[in-house]
Amino acid sequence: MNTINELWQGYAPEVKVTPGNPEAQKYGRMWEKPEYRAMAPGEFFATMFLLTANPARGSKVIDFGCGTGRGGAKLAQAGLNVTMLDFVRNSLDPAVKEIVDGPDPKLYFIKADLEKPIPLQAEYGYCTDVMEHIPPDKVGVVLDNILKAAQHVWFSIAMFDDACGQMIGETLHLSVHPFEWWKEQFAARDCAIKWSKDDLGKYAHFYVSAWQDGKAIVEHGVLNTEQEQIRTNVRHSCEQCWTPCQPHEQNDFECMILGGGPSMAAFEEEIKQNRADGVKLLTLNGAYNWAVRHGITPSAQIVVDARAFNARFVDPVVDGCKYLISSQCDPSVFENLPKDRTFIWHTSAEMISDILQEFYPIQYWTIPGGSTVLLRAIPLMRMLGYRKFILYGCDSCLTGDDHHAYEQKENDTELVLPVIVNPGGRLFHCHTWMISQAHEFLDLIKYLGNEIELDMKGDGLLSHILQVGAEQAEIQEIKLD
Repeated sequence: MNTINELWQGYAPEVKVTPGNPEAQKYGRMWEKPEYRAMAPGEFFATMFLLTANPARGSKVIDFGCGTGRGGAKLAQAGLNVTMLDFVRNSLDPAVKEIVDGPDPKLYFIKADLEKPIPLQAEYGYCTDVMEHIPPDKVGVVLDNILKAAQHVWFSIAMFDDACGQMIGETLHLSVHPFEWWKEQFAARDCAIKWSKDDLGKYAHFYVSAWQDGKAIVEHGVLNTEQEQIRTNVRHSCEQCWTPCQPHEQNDFECMILGGGPSMAAFEEEIKQNRADGVKLLTLNGAYNWAVRHGITPSAQIVVDARAFNARFVDPVVDGCKYLISSQCDPSVFENLPKDRTFIWHTSAEMISDILQEFYPIQYWTIPGGSTVLLRAIPLMRMLGYRKFILYGCDSCLTGDDHHAYEQKENDTELVLPVIVNPGGRLFHCHTWMISQAHEFLDLIKYLGNEIELDMKGDGLLSHILQVGAEQAEIQEIKLD
C-alpha cells in the first residue's frame, strides 16, 4: 500500500513560472551575485528543524524556496528524501546542481512558483528565508499553498530589512513583520502550532500543521488543534459531569449512518422510509443539519473535532435526538445541549489519559479509530451494542466538484488528488483527508471486520474498497504532471 509520502519518488516535473514574473526576474539577477550566496539560512537552520521535527529517515521533505540548495542538501545528508522548489534555476550552488543533475541524485529540483498550487504532497515542509521575500498581497496565497502541500511545515522568517538588494537596486524583504503578526497568520488558518520561537527579534520560527489527516494524528483523533487546547477542552468537559458512554450488550438493530458525502442526497427518500420503519439513524457533523432540514430526526448525533465552529453541528437541538459528544470538543459544542440526552465519550489519545484517570479513577472507556468522525463513530457504536450498519454519504471522494451533499466552506479550497484503487484500477478524486480516511478504513475493517456488518450505499471510494475486498484493496496516489 502506497502512502502520501510515496507520491513523488524520483519525480521532478517543471512547473512554469508566469511569464514576465518581476520577482523571478529580480532573483535571476540577484543569484548572479556571489556575495548573495555567502549566507544560506536554510543550511543554518536545518539542525534546528531536524531536532524539532525528528523526521524518520527516508521521510519526504519539500524545501520551499530552496535558494542555494545547501539547506536541502544538509537534510538529504541526514537521510531525508528532499525535493527543492524555487522559481529560478540559477539559485542552486554548483555543487548542489551537480548532485541534482547526476545519474543517481540524492536531491530533486523543481522549478516552481509558490504563488501557484504546488503539485506535490509530502509529510514535511521546510521553508526558510522565504516568506519575508513575498510581496504583501501574495503572502496569504503562498502560505496556503505551502500548508496544503506538506503536512508538517517548518518556517524560519526574517523580521528585519535586507541589505543585499542594494546590489541590484531592489528591495528583497517585502513583508517584514514581528513574530506575533506571523503567529496570527497561522492562527487564522487553523494551524496547530506545534513549536514556535521568537529568535531575538531576528527570526520567527514556527513548526505547524494545517492538515486534518496524516499518520501523526491518526492514533489520537486530534484535528487541527494544539495539544494544550485539547487537554483544556477535555478537562472542562469532564468537570461538567456529563453521563459517559459505556459498553452495552450486543443487539441486532440496524443503524443508519449519515456521513455527509455527495452521494447521500440521492438516497433521501430511502433514508426517510427506513427512518419511518424504525431504523436507528446516526448523523455525523454537518449531516445532522442536512437531516433536520429535510425533516428527518436523528436518533443520535456524533461530533469529535475539537474546533469551536463545530457548535453549528448541534444547532438546533431537536426533540428525540441523543448527542454523543467527544470530551475533546470545544465547550461551545456542549453549551445548549440537554443534560438528559447528552453523553460524553473519550478518544484513546495518550495525551489525555492522565486527565481521564483523574476524573474516572475506577473505570472509563476510550474509543480507538482514525482521524475522522466516521472512523470513531463505528467503534463507538459497536461499544454501544450495534453491529449492523447502513452507511450513506460515506464516500471519501468527490463527485464532480462536490465534497459534501451540502455546503461546507472549510473544505472548498482543499487540494484535490487523483487516486487509483487496485485491483481494477478505478480512479477517484479526493481531498487529502479522504485519502487518509480510506487508508484508515482498511485498518478498521481488519480490526473490526468480524464484529460488524456494513451495507455501504453509493459508489464512492469506501464502497469500492468493500466491493473489491478490503484485504486485497490497494490505494495508490497518482503523481501529478
